[in-house]
Amino acid sequence: MFTMMKASDTLYSIGLMAKSLVKIAAYSRKTNLQRPADACGNSIIVLGNGPSLADTIREHGALLAGSTCMAVNFAANAPEFARLKPRYYIMADPHFFHRTDDANVKKLYASLAAIDWKMTLIVPNGYRATVTAMIANPAISICYFNFNGLEGPHFFENFCYRRKLGMPRPRNVLIPALMCAIWLGYTDIKIAGADHSWLRSIWVNENNEVVSVQPHFYKEDKKEESRVRSEYTNYRLHQILYSFYVAFKSYFGVRRFADRHNVRITNITPGSYIDAFERGSL
Repeated sequence: MFTMMKASDTLYSIGLMAKSLVKIAAYSRKTNLQRPADACGNSIIVLGNGPSLADTIREHGALLAGSTCMAVNFAANAPEFARLKPRYYIMADPHFFHRTDDANVKKLYASLAAIDWKMTLIVPNGYRATVTAMIANPAISICYFNFNGLEGPHFFENFCYRRKLGMPRPRNVLIPALMCAIWLGYTDIKIAGADHSWLRSIWVNENNEVVSVQPHFYKEDKKEESRVRSEYTNYRLHQILYSFYVAFKSYFGVRRFADRHNVRITNITPGSYIDAFERGSL
């Protein structure tokens, strides 16, 4: 029985590798992701948008502002953004590139246009044209990454990840943020604001619609809150729980890659549901 299970796992892994090879051939392109010449140090703090980040900023704002940080998604729309002045900013959700008419997305690009410090914007390879058209700020340099979720035997994953062909399945922006931090050469990575406590705020209403509340550290715009909530009504509970499974599993893929390259990732988020990284504090 054990032998049959092992053979089944091997065949499954080979199947994932074959699927990943097709993705690489179809979507992977050469990237220009590299650390800016003026960037120094080996440490970086990746700032998720979870609600706990509000307390972290309140208690350690000066420390964050003096550190190399990477912000994500709608962080530029928060009042704290200009104070923290992150060195890197990453966007991955297609919403940022397909819905440039959305009021919150417009505000985001306006916030980026107002930046007066050096910042590297990191976006998926497939959106080069959109971002180039939207970003004209000389303070911002743009780098691209392959937004491919690649799986297979561990040796295959490591081979692909080292060459920036893809990453563990990117269920959310934190996964490419961590991978990009590794690719940029940082060896001491801390994660703040990565609550991932979605299981606390998900339920099914009397119409059999899944309701999910996903709070952020900033005050949520009503339209954006409504948009996110409406997306979940199109999915069944088992589909959403599976997407959570994919996310938490992918962090172990990031951890394996980090360990192989002597990169230390520390989760400093109080109460975080991510169990792949060691815990710590600022």
